[in-house]
Amino acid sequence: MTRHIRSIARVFVVAAIAFTTSAAMAQSYTGNWPITVSKSHYGNGRYCVALTDNGSQGFRHSGYASLVPTNGYAGWFTVIHGIVTVTIPGPYNGELEFQVFVAHASGGRIGKGGYVLAGGPDDSGVAAFGAKNGC
Repeated sequence: MTRHIRSIARVFVVAAIAFTTSAAMAQSYTGNWPITVSKSHYGNGRYCVALTDNGSQGFRHSGYASLVPTNGYAGWFTVIHGIVTVTIPGPYNGELEFQVFVAHASGGRIGKGGYVLAGGPDDSGVAAFGAKNGC
């Protein structure tokens, strides 16, 4: 009898671990994310980026990204080894420039990182992501 109780207890422990792991892995980055850029020459200010986490860029957490309100250009994002990279193209003197936001990401949350403007007037700064759906 004691043996059966131990077996049942083990099953519950394994099931609890499995469900906890699945819940943690199910975290999504889909939503609107406020970003504050500082210490930049051209890019200081507040932005809102919409992310769609659907794996479409070849990584488990990846997909489309766009500014809110949109600039008319679709960008993309990836989360690789705890680092999120959000790239948003936009027009600059008949060419494209790219706003790139890079930050630590884990468990469906994004933290602080950096900002780079490439392709136009080169610029960089500090980027801090706010709470998901905060804009």
